[in-house]
Amino acid sequence: MNATPLKDKRISRRSFLGWLVKGSLAGSALLGLGALLRFISFESQPSSPSQVDLGPASDYPLGSRTVVTSAPVLVIHNEQGFSALSLVCPHLGCTVGLTEEGFTCPCHGSRFLPDGSLRNGPAARSLTGLRIEVDSNQHLIVYLG
Repeated sequence: MNATPLKDKRISRRSFLGWLVKGSLAGSALLGLGALLRFISFESQPSSPSQVDLGPASDYPLGSRTVVTSAPVLVIHNEQGFSALSLVCPHLGCTVGLTEEGFTCPCHGSRFLPDGSLRNGPAARSLTGLRIEVDSNQHLIVYLG
């Protein structure tokens, strides 16, 4: 009777370490790919709404200039009706502050006149005028985009 030798089914140390290294590399590659996909799909700022309900038009009396920080806009109500001015500096997107002379950007010092026109830079253009309407519920709707 010939006895056939039994094969040793244990894995060698070298094979085990090889599989461990390959598995680690594959796992690292998957983690890196996931991080790359998150980086590519990242939005630096959440999308802002294209229109904002500013509340009842009666909250903005004739002759008023009202800063709405949640938008951020300046609502002007004069004899011609309502108008709105964006308070986002066209230089790098900081929110400008209201001063006695008009507006000043706290980030880089751009200055704007009370009507939003550029007084001095580094901004290269005036503040943006925005479309504003009174809806059927007598609420002010400002269009930001």
